[in-house]
This record gives sequence, C-alpha cells and structure tokens, in this order.
Amino acid sequence: MAFSHLRVLVVHNRYQQRGGEDVGVQDEMGVLLRYGHEVRLLEANNDHVNGFVAKSRTAASAVYSWPSKRRVANTLSAFRPDVVHVHNFFPQFSPSIYYACSEARIPVVQTLHNYRLICPKGSFYRDGQVCEDCLGKSLAWPGVIRACYRSSRLGTATVAAMNYVHAALKTYQRNVSALIVLTEFARQKFVRGGLPPEKLVVKSPFVDVDPGIGPGPGNYVLFVGRLSEEKGVITLLKAWERLGARTRLKIAGEGALADYVCKQAANIQGIEYLGYKSRSELNRLMRDATALVFPSLWYEGAPRTILESFAVGRPVIASKLGAMEHLVRHRQLGLHFIPGDPADLVRQVEWMTDHPADWEGMRRLVRTEYETKYTAARNYEILMQIYEAVCNGRPVAQLSIPHTLSAPTAVS
Repeated sequence: MAFSHLRVLVVHNRYQQRGGEDVGVQDEMGVLLRYGHEVRLLEANNDHVNGFVAKSRTAASAVYSWPSKRRVANTLSAFRPDVVHVHNFFPQFSPSIYYACSEARIPVVQTLHNYRLICPKGSFYRDGQVCEDCLGKSLAWPGVIRACYRSSRLGTATVAAMNYVHAALKTYQRNVSALIVLTEFARQKFVRGGLPPEKLVVKSPFVDVDPGIGPGPGNYVLFVGRLSEEKGVITLLKAWERLGARTRLKIAGEGALADYVCKQAANIQGIEYLGYKSRSELNRLMRDATALVFPSLWYEGAPRTILESFAVGRPVIASKLGAMEHLVRHRQLGLHFIPGDPADLVRQVEWMTDHPADWEGMRRLVRTEYETKYTAARNYEILMQIYEAVCNGRPVAQLSIPHTLSAPTAVS
C-alpha cells in the first residue's frame, strides 16, 4: 500500500452549535487533502432531534443503529477506503458503524475529543466542580440518577446503556484499531475508565495556519471563549475586582453569562467586554496581548485557544487542572493558579507584571512549543504513523512519536 496516497473515510456527527471539534475535523481533512490523499466525509447532524418522539427514537438507536451501519457499509462498498477515521459518532451513527468496518476488513481510527465513553456528560463536570463518580463503573448509574446528560434521565440512560453494552461486547478491543486521545492526561483517564491501553495513542490538535509571532505587548490580558460557568468566568471577574485598572482585561466571547459579564465590565475598572469577534479579529487581539488567561473549572480536552496563543508567542495563565496543567508548564509556558481561586489568579497576574524579563523569555519558549508540537506538518506526520500502523496491523502502542518532526512536503 502506498502511504503517499490513501483513501480516508471520515465519519462525524456534527453538533447543533459548531464548536472546536467540528473545526478540528475540517482542519484535519484539509491537511490530508493538501498532502495528496483522497478524503470523503460521511456526516450526520442533530438538527432534526427535537421533541419527545424524535429524542426517543434517537435514544433507541444510539446504542446500536442498524440504519447507520447499513449507510456506512454502503459507503465503504462505493468508496473503498484504506482507513476509516471516526470522530463523533453520538448519537446518530452509534458504535454499530465499527461492525460495518470490521465486516469489510477496513481498519478504524477513532478520535476521542471528549470523555463521553467514560462519563455520560462527557466532561467530568457537575454542579460547579469536577466529578468522577462514574469513572470506572461498568454502568454509570450516578449520572443517570442525576440526569447529567442535558438534564435528561432518558438521555443519560442512553449514554450509560451505550457504554455498558459496548464494554460488554468488547467493541473497542475487537473492532477499533486505534483510539486517538488529545493529551496524556486524557489517556490516563480512559485507561482508568476501562479502554484498552494498547489501543490508545496521544495526538494533539494543531493550529492549521501559522499566524506568526505577534508584535505585542498591547498591555492587556485576553480571555477568549464561551461565557459560561465551567469556563471559570466568575473566577475571572472576581480576580479583576481586586486587580482593577492595574492590569487591563479584554473579554471576547458569547454565552449564557454574556449579559452578566457585560454588566460587570461596566462596573469593574480595567475590564473591556468585546462580545463576539471573528477569527481574524481574535487573531489580532491575541497577537497584541501580553498573555492569554484560561480559568476553566473542568478538565477540558486540548483547548485550541491555548495552542493558538502559543503560536503567536503568548504565554498562558491557566488553571492547574486537567489538560491545562499538562499543556502549560508552570513558569516555562505560562503560569498555573488554583482552579476557582481568584486570589491565586491575582497573585499570578502580579507575578507576570513584576517579572517582565522572565515573561519575555516565556514568549520565545511558547513559540518553540508550537513549532515542535502543534503545527499542521507535525499533526500530519503523526497521523500518518497511526494510519500506517493500523493498515499494517501493528499496535499503535509500539509507535515512538518524537518531540520534533521534520515537515513533509505538501502537494501543490
């Protein structure tokens, strides 16, 4: 098989509200196309899943969908891919699609963008704090009782049943060749949750187009993201109640707390609420900022915003939690603070302003981190190592992924 030209079938159930996972799928497909591979997208969406009847039908098929299995089988017969790369299969496709691939003897790679296979909610976050009550349980009954998935016991029971059935069937051991996780932190959680460790391999997201190092500093700290509780927005505002105009803060984003943020920004010195900004506007803001602040209260996946901040040479002040702790090395690529602790966030911002020479050194380090780990070329080479391994029947656990990779040549 010539790995310079593969036929890749990408399977993805996109979300009702476009998010980072959808963007990541499109970017990865774009990279494969640029390097000369043939890519086909088989997509589903949840736009029609409204009302009790529709939701009940979707719930019934989420555990094992025969129509989705037939749809995938027909696509495999027509397209004849070398490898199938599944991203989100929930709820429209279901794990039944793995069986279609297995019967066609085509290897499957699955990217685990969230924790849905080991947490019904997919986030390990409940009632304002991290929750691992379902981790390691064969049946996620605590989540069902609490209606963790979209505040619905039916929906949560569907996810719990799906995970229970396919753990019992050993679907991931027998029918999936590789499970891609975004960070080593996530890998450890999935191992604890019962996924086969020999199938798990770490491949981070990436920044598709190099934005270049920003000119900065614009003498402000920047927050970019969804304005919601789990993103640590309240912690951020409380910290700036203490900091005031000593360090300016710009907040870009939308969400459930947008009105609250707008009111608080009008009352707290030093805060400017920008609302929604386009990708190009966010790029400019990030290039001019002194630092990115990332105060999330949940584990996160591998936040694209942090990687984009590295790409423009901006260190990150982040919660010491989950993926953020792994991505942002303290006093090398930024600073850690205790999650949900505004006083500790204040201390870290003050350390930044009191140590300009150290911060300037970090700017160079974060850019190097991007160049060696999070470029499109690095992502492509790691992805091809994974595809080559599964196409040749080799376990991905044996892959040795170096810290620095040479950039292959794209097809012009």
